[in-house]
Amino acid sequence: MYIEQGYKGNLGMWKYLILPLGLLAVGIFNYISTQLSPVSVDVMMQDLIQKLGSSTVLVILLAPLAFGLFVVWGWVKLIHGQSITSLTTSRKKVDWQRIFFAFFLWGLLTIAIIGIDIALSPESYLFNFRPIPFVILLIIGVLLIPLQTSFEEYMFRGYMMQGIGLAVKNRWVPLLVTSVFFGAMHLGNPEVGKLGYGIMVYYIGTGLFLGILTLMDEGLELALGFHAANNLIGALLVTADWTAFQTDSIYRDVSQPELGWDVFVPVLVIYPILLFVFSKKYGWNNWKERLTGKVVSKETFIELTTKEIGTGA
Repeated sequence: MYIEQGYKGNLGMWKYLILPLGLLAVGIFNYISTQLSPVSVDVMMQDLIQKLGSSTVLVILLAPLAFGLFVVWGWVKLIHGQSITSLTTSRKKVDWQRIFFAFFLWGLLTIAIIGIDIALSPESYLFNFRPIPFVILLIIGVLLIPLQTSFEEYMFRGYMMQGIGLAVKNRWVPLLVTSVFFGAMHLGNPEVGKLGYGIMVYYIGTGLFLGILTLMDEGLELALGFHAANNLIGALLVTADWTAFQTDSIYRDVSQPELGWDVFVPVLVIYPILLFVFSKKYGWNNWKERLTGKVVSKETFIELTTKEIGTGA
């Protein structure tokens, strides 16, 4: 009963609207700015990197999102009076083993997938390793990227998932809305300018995958681990001149950007396989109910919670 954890806070439609509307306003401003600018996003990024250095630009990109995590936590704690634990999971405490399992599973798979692609297409990659810049990147990445990805998880799969779910009293609407919203917030990324709107299949599909993880596992832990590994390992291993993260990574992708298999295979093949692996490890069942079922009333939730406490479950 992850969505129902929102009942543990002070409800109120206006409280749930402020943060999403603020994020939407920022996203719209960012998108319009990129569309109206006479200079493309990737050119602007290159100019900034030339002036400030890639590590400084990375900090500039990550810092507001990292700060956003504490804004979400503070809003939930102070305005809703809800614990961070109940925003994170339906379990009695946050399951760190789940976070680390998802992180290392996807981290190792990402390394393997990128390694295979480098072996099959060596002409598409340039060895870019420089010890000092890489160590700086590693420090920045470890400190800020998990905060950035956690902000997105707590905002979309946490705060919005619970808020929308409590409002509409079902699970499928918040799953779809948060997935589309998550994808739409990437419209200003330089990847969209280079690859076209087809890449939105990847962004929305990834949001849907993370939402399914959250609802099936009744908590954010797996999504938190996966998302952190996805962005951190990717930033450390490979960069390109046309991506949102341009870093002093080990390799540089010098291939001509095009909408290819690497956009659709994760959504259509890899994510379903990962869902199967997680379902076997954590004994998921009743998929239809968990993904599309009704959200119980506050009274029913309190009654069920009281029974669990009474039985020591």
